[in-house]
Amino acid sequence: MSWDVYVSSDKNHPEPIDVECHSEGGTYAVDGVPSAELNVTYNYSREFRKALGRGFRDLHGKHVKDILPLLKEAVKTLGTEQDSDYWKATPGNAGHALNILAGWCRQAIDGGQDAWLLIF
Repeated sequence: MSWDVYVSSDKNHPEPIDVECHSEGGTYAVDGVPSAELNVTYNYSREFRKALGRGFRDLHGKHVKDILPLLKEAVKTLGTEQDSDYWKATPGNAGHALNILAGWCRQAIDGGQDAWLLIF
């Protein structure tokens, strides 16, 4: 099981903002995806709760300006050192996913875009 996560220009629908092409997350895109969408395994739930002080899904619908500080602090707590097994619930794997989202939030803010984090 997993979450589909977007940094979206529409608060109510996943309209991902444009970002550098990437192939991150639980669903591997062979040629990459040029939009702010990420599939994240539920395996990281416990790590997210510890670092964020709340469930990951509680961030749904929040404006990027409001959640960027939370994401950055969680990344500091978890680190970003990835395990070779994406599915393994390690602090570094969870922190890596949050670091990607934080980068997209920063990109939206720096680009003057109104954007929200949507989690389905």
